[in-house]
Amino acid sequence: MMRPQAFRALLLALFVWVAMPPALNQKVWAQQVPLQDKPFAEHKIVLQLSDGDAKKQALVLSVANNLLKFYDPDKIAIEVVAFGPGIDLLLAGGDRRKQVESLIAQGVRFDICLNTVDTIERETGKRPDFIPTATPVQVGVGQILFLAENGYTVVRP
Repeated sequence: MMRPQAFRALLLALFVWVAMPPALNQKVWAQQVPLQDKPFAEHKIVLQLSDGDAKKQALVLSVANNLLKFYDPDKIAIEVVAFGPGIDLLLAGGDRRKQVESLIAQGVRFDICLNTVDTIERETGKRPDFIPTATPVQVGVGQILFLAENGYTVVRP
């Protein structure tokens, strides 16, 4: 049973949330995903992927793989942020899905921009299927900025 004080606090919090202007209310839902849980990471890298070219995508995967080999996987946090044509790498039927999933299994995080996914759905009438282990972020460039502000070095191979 809830005590009257706790009930009032809950009711007040609900009232404040409902009374927020729509712009603030939406901002609550569109926050960035949390940083990776790698407490011993000495290096933090975000790889920007905004190109649909297969060679560029292969290069991003190669860079991530090489970083994992050079540093102990616990000593490096690697995040690949795909937006625009770059999300092709993370589509469910992609040629490099096994490589992506292998890197994810080694601790690399792949973010997919939902703004790009929404745009494709609007233009084609079909929402693209992407690798379920990819991390959806609302704004890919916003995620890159968030990571840069939190100590990640931005690299665009």
